Amino acid sequence: MQQLKDVPHSYAGRDFTSGDLELIREMTEMCSGISRTELAKTVCELLGWRRRNGSLRGLECREYLEALEACGFLHLPALRPRRPQGSKTRIPETRQGEVQAPLVGTVKDVAPVEIQEASTAQQGGLFREVVGRYHYQGYDVAYGAQLRYLVYAGHPQRQLVGCLRFSSPAWRMSARDKWIGWDEPARTRNLQQVVSNSRFLLLPWVQVRNLASHVLSLAARRVSVDWPARYGNPAVLLETLVDPERFSGTCYHAANWIEVGMTTGRGRMDREHRRHDLAPKKVLLYPLVRRAAQRLRAV
Repeated sequence: MQQLKDVPHSYAGRDFTSGDLELIREMTEMCSGISRTELAKTVCELLGWRRRNGSLRGLECREYLEALEACGFLHLPALRPRRPQGSKTRIPETRQGEVQAPLVGTVKDVAPVEIQEASTAQQGGLFREVVGRYHYQGYDVAYGAQLRYLVYAGHPQRQLVGCLRFSSPAWRMSARDKWIGWDEPARTRNLQQVVSNSRFLLLPWVQVRNLASHVLSLAARRVSVDWPARYGNPAVLLETLVDPERFSGTCYHAANWIEVGMTTGRGRMDREHRRHDLAPKKVLLYPLVRRAAQRLRAV
């Protein structure tokens, strides 16, 4: 077992005392029969680790527990069988997701454009259906925290034109990490201030010039407010991946996103370097605050 001085004492904006770490190790030994998710929630309750809205920071706690295990400080319960990473959820098809009449023109022609959080069961079902039916990657369950939005055009009548999802960031991504310039302590402390635009869809019958870049600009403003309100972490930087075999990323460039390099093709959450079968993708970033990289480098 590693000694206290050799393990990370902070994660996701929280500092842990030696007493906290000893309590965490004691809890993992006492609760070896429960799942890692249940263990993380138990640790959160004991330490009072909550978001500003009062909810437990279970995701961050589990990641911290896994980091402590990786450096040999403790042993977590064995992973329980689950669906393979990247598996897709079967989505029922309803009339609300059927193809509509073409919508053409400019942003001015369809204004106002509204972004609405998919916060109810009905809205969530609509989000899952249209992503499952019309996004080339289909619908999957997001890693960790997430915000889902439906996009509506107001003219000639109010209608759904697309959707977006923002979720927890990639564990490591060399092009992003190089642009930020952070070291390991800063990355560990500030990673959850980065937010991933993990899905963006305009419905295939929507052919409105400049709508995509307009929606991205609206969404950036919403996320900068909604993410800290929901999860308690400031949103400092947005990231996304674009498959160059399918898309040029023009709408992101038009919305002032910065292209910083390519992925290695391993997958955004491949912490153990096991996956090497994915096509490299463009990495694009959008700072939500001034001196974003400097803020993320701070320890």
